[in-house]
Amino acid sequence: MLKLENVSAAYGQSQVLWEVNLELGDAEAVTLIGRNGVGKTTLLRTIAGLHPVMSGGVRLNGEQVEQDPAFSRARRGLAYVPQGRGLFPHLSVHENLLMGLPALTGRETAKVEIPALVYDLFPILHDMAQRKAGNLSGGQQQQVAIGRALITQPRYLLLDEPTEGIQPSIVQDIEQALVRIRRELRVAVLLVEQYLDFAWAFADRYYVMQKGCLVETGLTAQTATQDVQRYLGV
Repeated sequence: MLKLENVSAAYGQSQVLWEVNLELGDAEAVTLIGRNGVGKTTLLRTIAGLHPVMSGGVRLNGEQVEQDPAFSRARRGLAYVPQGRGLFPHLSVHENLLMGLPALTGRETAKVEIPALVYDLFPILHDMAQRKAGNLSGGQQQQVAIGRALITQPRYLLLDEPTEGIQPSIVQDIEQALVRIRRELRVAVLLVEQYLDFAWAFADRYYVMQKGCLVETGLTAQTATQDVQRYLGV
């Protein structure tokens, strides 16, 4: 289980997260929603180890990791796909995918090859393996970013706005891939998403964030998207 216990975080003197408590169980899908600027990305970066915890704890598989660097958390099975994808635009798709291999160090021997499963989930990546990542469409880049995360063989996958700026057909491909990632690989997913139909179709539970605090949680199956749209300013 991934568990946050009263996690607070700040940028200098400006506090952004206020005593956040959140849980993500094995193979569970949870979505985090809220307006822009309420702290969702900061929360994911704090979980991933890219932003320091001011107070509180982060537990990963029962172990305290809030003081561990990002690479250590990655080697424990935590993968993060940032908003904007975070690819190396001048490297090929194949080279970008290989960047995920170092996170396997300490868990098993990493072969310098792309697992067949990645190409099975995202066939277009095989066809475009030698193309520069910066020349791909937004949807194709998102598939590269998720594929790179999967190469680390994660237990927990953090996704920040994976549908942003992507055409509907690719959104469907990504949703189908995430369902398989969860069911076949037993990977738990924490999804930050503004597109409620996508989030509700995929996630079991939801959290709502306002001004750095979690203000509501529940089951997506028992809550209509109309009931939470007010938190997005809709």
